[in-house]
Amino acid sequence: MKRAQELVLLIETEQERFYRIAYSYVKNREDALDIVHNAIVKALQSYTGLRRPEYAQTWFCRILINESISFLRKNRRFVPLEEVQETSDDMQPAQETYLDLYAALDKLPPELKTVVILRFFEDMKLDEIAEVLSANLSTVKSRLYRALKLLKLDMEVLDDGRS
Repeated sequence: MKRAQELVLLIETEQERFYRIAYSYVKNREDALDIVHNAIVKALQSYTGLRRPEYAQTWFCRILINESISFLRKNRRFVPLEEVQETSDDMQPAQETYLDLYAALDKLPPELKTVVILRFFEDMKLDEIAEVLSANLSTVKSRLYRALKLLKLDMEVLDDGRS
């Protein structure tokens, strides 16, 4: 019972962070809340399998990321071109750049996108990311550098298209 209480306390204290992670994948408030809810349910159902309570946050982040990726696979959504054009007419150049960056981020494979989100959106250190993903530090570094290279190339293509 003590582990369940610790898990609930962790979820309550880190709820905003967990929501941000889910939101960074789906870009929709309701979907992000659903993902966090599903992750909480899964975590509460399987918390007895958590061997080392000091890794509860890492363990829950892994569940949350898996739920986010699973949601994206099940619910591929496309925004009609008309909606994009309507909103882009009213935007400032900086807003367009942010949208371009998010669009480029969404094109990345899940394993690369996850590393970028955890590093730059959640300000996690590389060794923490390796722990969350159960990956070697060198693997996390190579994924991050590969993702950044792909993002840079994608952003350059978009800039060239505007010129």
